Order: sequence, then structure tokens, then C-alpha cells
Amino acid sequence: MQHASHPEIIARLKQAHGHIGSILTMFAEGRPCLDLAQQLQSVESVIHTVKRTLIQDHMEHCIADAVQQGGMPAEQALREFKTLSKYL
Repeated sequence: MQHASHPEIIARLKQAHGHIGSILTMFAEGRPCLDLAQQLQSVESVIHTVKRTLIQDHMEHCIADAVQQGGMPAEQALREFKTLSKYL
């Protein structure tokens, strides 16, 4: 299922993918560990934000909508929410 947030998530992941390539080049060039750590932190931040957006979007649109429309029992929704909360 495609959500409104998916194109932005895909764009951010492609950006992170390119950034990782740059970090690999930095390793090959022997750049200082501090520079590498800063760049890795940047990628990690993007991934964390994308993951949170995806999970929140899923909870809001997939789980909540399914429960409201009667397509998902509350017990199943709660189980799925608990599973997703581990990833936040």
C-alpha cells in the first residue's frame, strides 16, 4: 500500500544511499575518524527519521483505518502496535 509519505521516504533513502557511497570513499581516502563518525551520524539520523515516519504513517493509516472500518479486530491492532513500538 502506497502512502503519501512514501515518495519522501524513498527520496530520503536514496539520499542516504548516496551519502553512504561518499563515506566509503572517505574511508578509502583515509579521512580522519572524526569526519567519518560525523558523516555516519548524519546517515543514521536520516534512517531514524525515515523509520519513524514510516511506522507512524502505518499506525495512523493502516492500523487505525482498518480498525475504524471493521477490517481489523482491536486485539490484532494492539498486537501490531506493540510489535511496531519496538522499532521506534
